[in-house]
Amino acid sequence: MNERTGIATFQGNPLTLVGSEIKVGDTAPDFTLTANDLSPATLGDFKDKVLIIASVPSLDTPVCDMETRRFNSEAAALGDDVAILAVSMDLPFAQARWCGAAGVEAVRTLSDHKDASFGQGWGALIKELRLLTRAVFVVGKDGKVAYVQYVPEVTDEPDYDAALEAARKLVG
Repeated sequence: MNERTGIATFQGNPLTLVGSEIKVGDTAPDFTLTANDLSPATLGDFKDKVLIIASVPSLDTPVCDMETRRFNSEAAALGDDVAILAVSMDLPFAQARWCGAAGVEAVRTLSDHKDASFGQGWGALIKELRLLTRAVFVVGKDGKVAYVQYVPEVTDEPDYDAALEAARKLVG
């Protein structure tokens, strides 16, 4: 498996990301994640939607909490043609608990804890921590990646406006 360095840091410390870098224009790699009800979720489940996929280390951390709440609040303005996924290594039970406590209903949380298929396939798995790095991907209905941001410092928030604009362009 491909390993990349110099892409992300955690509190200034360099990290190794496992998997190939995703670039604009790439065909979105498939994945199998676990939904909060323990059912499998794959990329194909969202083929009729523009996708915003937020890769986060853990919903139980302040920046991930803020990020997921922000995307949740933006969801209504994007309409029914856009689905927003928050993917982490958190267990599905923890994700469901967090969503209930945070009042997050418009973002679908999915867990990569089982086999890290998303992390490896999307180049977002942190080797040292077995967590996902902070990244945002926008995928069109055609399955092509239209926007990518691997956030350089994992404790920083992503560029929400750029990701939301990329999604809006694909809808309208």
